[in-house]
Order: sequence, then C-alpha cells, then structure tokens
Amino acid sequence: MKSTDVNYTVKTASEHDISLHLSLCNDSFSPSLSQRVDIVEYSKKIFDKAITFEAWHDRDLVGLVAAYFNDSIGRSGYISNVSINYDYMGKGIATALMSSCLSYAEKCGIKNITLEVFNTNSSAIGLYKKLGFKEIEIHGNTVVMSLNKLEQG
Repeated sequence: MKSTDVNYTVKTASEHDISLHLSLCNDSFSPSLSQRVDIVEYSKKIFDKAITFEAWHDRDLVGLVAAYFNDSIGRSGYISNVSINYDYMGKGIATALMSSCLSYAEKCGIKNITLEVFNTNSSAIGLYKKLGFKEIEIHGNTVVMSLNKLEQG
C-alpha cells in the first residue's frame, strides 16, 4: 500500500464503520479500548456528536480522529480518539489526520485543543509534541496534552 492509496474525508463514516474500525483497533490501545468503554456505545457517541477525520483504503476505514468542537464560548476542543489500524501504522496517516483536524479547528476559531494519552504510548506522545501539543497534567497513567492556538502566533 502506498500513501496515495489512502483517501481522506471528514464526517463520512457511518456508525457501523466507526464501530468496526474501533473493534479492529481495540488491542492497539493500552489498555484495550473495550476495557475502558463499550465500543458500540462509544461509536454511537462519536457518530452523533464528534467531527471525524477519516482515512480510507478502498472501503475500509483505516484511520480515525474524533474531535469535539462544541465549546463556542471558550472556543476549546477535545480530541477523544486517534486510532490507526495496525497494518497502516507508520505510514503518516495519524499525522495527516491530526493535521486535518487542527486545520479544521483553526477555521472554526478554536483556540485550545486538549487530549489525553497513556504515558506508555511514546509514539503518540511524540506525534502530539511534533504537532505542538504540550504536556500540562499527569493523572495516574494518563498524560493530558494541550495545544494553545494563541501560542502558535
């Protein structure tokens, strides 16, 4: 697979597509996603309330970023999910999806975006730092990271 074989879309995945993708990525999360949430319910919430940034190979959803930009007063957002199917990791898909998400947020006037990541997920932490996120809090095994658009210039 070449990176040109991947198509990127925004908010086109069905609830079923999201659920199937998260189920396939379940063991890539640490701890597994199903240990923390009901994947079917979580997929419904993402479908109903999040903006999704999607990577597709043929008809398969292979990468997903889900973000909430519903704080119009504080102009802040929250990224609740970043997941890439195992066979597609290391191909720049997460970077492309996150960049798309950040561009979308900027166009919407979002000034601050936060996310949480497990402290053992060094590759994700590295990606987020590369994109300008800073570690702001640690809660047990979770690192809270934030990107303040005002600091970006």
